[in-house]
Amino acid sequence: MKSAVENLNPTRVRLTVEVPFEELKDSLDAAYKKINQQVTVKGFRKGKIPARVIDQRFGRGAVLEEAVNDALPKFYTEAVNEAELNVLGQPEVDITELKDGETLNFTAEVDVRPAIEIPDYSGIEVEVDAIEVSDEDIEKAVEELRERFASTSPVERAAQDGDVVTIDLEAKVDGEVLEDGVASDVSYTIGSGELLEGIDEAVKGLEAGGGTTFTSELKGGSAAGKEAEVTVKVSQVAARELPELDDDFAQLASEFDTLDELKADSRKRLENMKEYDQATQAQERVLEKLLELVEVPVPEKLLEDEINTRKHNLEHHQLGQMGLDLAKYLEIQGKTEEEWDAETKEAAVKGIKTQFVLDELVNKEKLNVNQEELTEHLMRRAASSGMSPDQFAQAVVEGGQVPMLVGEVARGKALAVVVEAATVKDTNGEIVDLDDEEDETESSTEVVAGVTDGDEASEEKPEA
Repeated sequence: MKSAVENLNPTRVRLTVEVPFEELKDSLDAAYKKINQQVTVKGFRKGKIPARVIDQRFGRGAVLEEAVNDALPKFYTEAVNEAELNVLGQPEVDITELKDGETLNFTAEVDVRPAIEIPDYSGIEVEVDAIEVSDEDIEKAVEELRERFASTSPVERAAQDGDVVTIDLEAKVDGEVLEDGVASDVSYTIGSGELLEGIDEAVKGLEAGGGTTFTSELKGGSAAGKEAEVTVKVSQVAARELPELDDDFAQLASEFDTLDELKADSRKRLENMKEYDQATQAQERVLEKLLELVEVPVPEKLLEDEINTRKHNLEHHQLGQMGLDLAKYLEIQGKTEEEWDAETKEAAVKGIKTQFVLDELVNKEKLNVNQEELTEHLMRRAASSGMSPDQFAQAVVEGGQVPMLVGEVARGKALAVVVEAATVKDTNGEIVDLDDEEDETESSTEVVAGVTDGDEASEEKPEA
């Protein structure tokens, strides 16, 4: 077999392959054997029909077609390996010449990973938010905790903001009660905004036993997005009572003995949260700077596939779970379809470029992923998906997604290397030291996964 490569553009090549006919022998033998098992000829046992009889009865062309279909993937793979190409996606194959007993010639056009030159990234500088926890932040956190330990007691008066009412609901569309539009003994805190739009105004001023009807657009269920006539009846009004902010409350709501200790712990927790947010912000901004330094051509077909994948995932998975269609989602977001298309394309381009650049860094820095790192990432992904680690691991293996997870971890490690080399300052001008290598790698991996989610740009993965 002989092959040659023609570069059509930085991300696409054409392979020209010439195969001497004798190299098709194994595939021809396999073709005769396959046809032998599929057909019957009077006078011959099944599977024992001579090749000349098959040629006479069914045509040599049918045998050649079967043999070529069997041989093409093997010769294409050999040509790719010989040229040391990093191919992306499936090739477009064209048989240019097939002469029985002489030769098989074909071409294959396919997208390839572009050659990328990683420049010196040690001079990258970014600014992030300073870590500042105010007394107001502490008070807000303690107040939220206090709200969780509030008690309620029935009252004989009209409902008002902050009260907890027990209600029955019935929704009608076009005068018909919906099958999923009836609910009884629903507990609702007035002002929480957790139910239907307009319900706060409807129930305020009602006493136990009172009711009213109002109009609201349904957010979910069988009639999502439609205007419904909703009847609400109040069976109980209860006032919320907050516990006193003292040492007794600290002992009730936490493991601490005093309110001061509880507040100190709240401050520490908020600082930790802001530290994580700061690290994530640093990684995102360093990644932006890195992508600005590198020229990355994006294969058109790969970009088209990625855009379609992202759109499909949003429309058929994410929005479906929320009971929304694309039109309603865009209305809520205040965007036109053209604006959404442009944003989706921009995100897809960034995701593909991120994969290409970080994969090149993985190779350049010779980064590997060990089992412990992969397991840790799998555990975090399982937690965010709402599945148990065992369920998630099984789904990943059955879906052939282990290389994808390995790639995410490897790219996270590559980004962590760049972040470590960069200069990060906060808005106060202070140098930020992201010195926890393990946490930095974990959060870098999450940043990368968020940017590249849905991408299929990487065919070859680092070894695990």
